Amino acid sequence: MATSNIQQVKERIERKRRTKRLVSIFGVITVLALTGLGMTYVGFTLAELVRQFPVWLDSVTKFLSPDFVDLTAATKDKGIGGFDAIVYTLTHPWTVSEAAFATDSSGSILIPAAITTIIVGFTGTVIGFPMALMFGVLGSERVTPFPFNFMFRGVMSTIRAVPALVWVFIFIALFGISAKSAIVAIAVDTIGNLGRLFTDELEEIDDGPIEAINSTGASRPQTVVFGMLSQVSTSFIAWTLYVLEINTRIAISLGVVGAGGLGQYIKLKLQFGTPDAYAQAAAGLLMVVLIVISVELLSSRIRARLRPGETEGKSFFDVVRDLFDANKWLGTQKS
Repeated sequence: MATSNIQQVKERIERKRRTKRLVSIFGVITVLALTGLGMTYVGFTLAELVRQFPVWLDSVTKFLSPDFVDLTAATKDKGIGGFDAIVYTLTHPWTVSEAAFATDSSGSILIPAAITTIIVGFTGTVIGFPMALMFGVLGSERVTPFPFNFMFRGVMSTIRAVPALVWVFIFIALFGISAKSAIVAIAVDTIGNLGRLFTDELEEIDDGPIEAINSTGASRPQTVVFGMLSQVSTSFIAWTLYVLEINTRIAISLGVVGAGGLGQYIKLKLQFGTPDAYAQAAAGLLMVVLIVISVELLSSRIRARLRPGETEGKSFFDVVRDLFDANKWLGTQKS
């Protein structure tokens, strides 16, 4: 009898394995079939890819010699190009401050374009944060009873359904296509994206601190602040820094449609197609990479400082100094 039961169990396990294997194979085939249909629908063929590859490779080679002639107004006026423009700027640092305040040249000079991009991403995040916090908290069922919390979730879902690239066109009537419209667009986009992250974080908190606060006779707002938000404050900061990274990238893409910054600089260079356009656009691309990596590294170091026990026993100045510890940034030393 025992042998028969064991045999039945083995057969049942084998059947489950065969079923799982067949489902997996069917899933892969379905995905490949849908991919093929999608490529056919848009006219994407491997033959065209092979045929156009040499043309693409030729255009890419034009980006291999970045020309920083537009780094500052001084290098542009003097015609100092290539990497010599960087050397000249480093040896003449006052040209940086002159370029930084040339806001009317943010679409044609790299330094003001880079500053505009950073300002758009940062300012949009800061402006959107309060509303993201409010909608994120009120969207949680722990704070607002079902189904009323779905009113706030619905607003955030609607915002997320519209890309920032579309929001910037919606706000044309306010400021036209400009950096100001980009700031508002990113702020609205932040409400939807960051608010939803806040809501999801609140759904995972422990009930213990909430019950402890309630037992003291605290009001509802006090319970929310001291029993709920106190548990997720570190996570909220980390998510905000993460969204800041995303918004910096969005600010670059909004520049392509004329909202200023590095995106606009690169677009203008490629649009007019002068002999040096690709080399100068490549310089803009390198500035984009530099900004994105810098924001991401700084954000990751700040998030690392927020981990429990990371800053225990350290003074404020030690914490700030550690943010700029190259060994920790490169992972060559334990935090």
